[in-house]
Amino acid sequence: MVKSKFIALALLFAGVSAFAQVKPGVEVLRDNGFKELQGKRVGLLTNPSGVDRELRSTIDILYSAPGVKLVKLFAPEHGVRGDIYAGGHADDTIDEATGLPVLSMYGKNLTPTAEMLEGLDVVVYDIQDVGTRSYTFISAMGLLMRACAQNNVEVMVLDRPNPLGGLKVEGNYVEPGYFSYVSEFKIPYVYGLTPGEVALLINGEMINCGIKGDQEPLMCNLTVVPMKGWKRSMTYDKTGLPWILPSPQVPQEINAIGYPCAGIVGDFSGHYLNIGVGYTLPFQVFAAEWIDAESLKKTLDGYKLPGIAWRTIHYKPFFGNCQGKLLHGVQYFFTDYKKANLTLINFYVMQAVHELYPDHNPYGTKSDSMTDKVCGTKTVRELFSKDFRVDDMKEFWMKDVKEFRAISKKYYLYQ
Repeated sequence: MVKSKFIALALLFAGVSAFAQVKPGVEVLRDNGFKELQGKRVGLLTNPSGVDRELRSTIDILYSAPGVKLVKLFAPEHGVRGDIYAGGHADDTIDEATGLPVLSMYGKNLTPTAEMLEGLDVVVYDIQDVGTRSYTFISAMGLLMRACAQNNVEVMVLDRPNPLGGLKVEGNYVEPGYFSYVSEFKIPYVYGLTPGEVALLINGEMINCGIKGDQEPLMCNLTVVPMKGWKRSMTYDKTGLPWILPSPQVPQEINAIGYPCAGIVGDFSGHYLNIGVGYTLPFQVFAAEWIDAESLKKTLDGYKLPGIAWRTIHYKPFFGNCQGKLLHGVQYFFTDYKKANLTLINFYVMQAVHELYPDHNPYGTKSDSMTDKVCGTKTVRELFSKDFRVDDMKEFWMKDVKEFRAISKKYYLYQ
């Protein structure tokens, strides 16, 4: 009791409510006595974001759970303990805290093999998502579901909040030929679902067609353990839960919201604009050595984008290809989050930059293939790059939103 009070007080000083409204799936599972896992041999796909409100890892919770036999861990990008940097491939290893084998799902195998799943009754998934299609953890979840379906192994998803809330849906579906690890499912770029709801959608709509989208869909034996207390209107800061960075460039919940706002520009491999990666504001700024900050702000202000305000900023990144260089640009803020279109921020910034600096073209390089994969199509690039006008691509970008909202509502676990 004393320890719990101490942790609650520490979280309170860290800016986290000691009286959280939302209970994540791992706590619901624990409060129900782990009944769904009793007597089963369990694998776990997780990372450092898989914790309860007192910051205890789901690894350690399941390892010590009575009647539960945790026998294997599966490592996504960045590893189960977060000790692998972005893009680094993980090797199979041993978890020092538990002595359990850790099998990599971000190395030579993106999909678990039959050998990796051998001897398991169920694999549990518990990772904090960011609500954006190109973030690789839902891809890892989908490939896990597919492999488990092929090998008669159950899947359990311990649900967590969508940090963007459950109301934002933006972006077109992925088209044939553009499925990849950053666009694995036929869903919008921002999908407005929790990980558990995504899993239910994958199963129910039979869109789990492998990393290239060219295989027969498979339905797995799926259980989702819902949260308690989460509502679709909640961004992460309203949940009362501590934010544990799911990857190095998403250290706070505001960076998760920023990911769809700046990540598309970021996929131009650094030859165009810096988006704060390498500095203290990842996915919150747009800058370059050659930009006049005041001119860029004035141009963006002129667009009168709903829910968005701009300020000038000047900074030197601490690492990356702009390390030590003085960059100039803008930082965006939400004046009305409900009204803001997150993903179009990327394109309006590129429109403004092109108006001011038409010689700085982000396209026409090897990064085009990556941006097409992230956007799930080449059409967005083709429409936008003609004159760099958002109006030329906006209708296409939003064309699937209405249909997806209708489909996804069937899988809502929360109102």
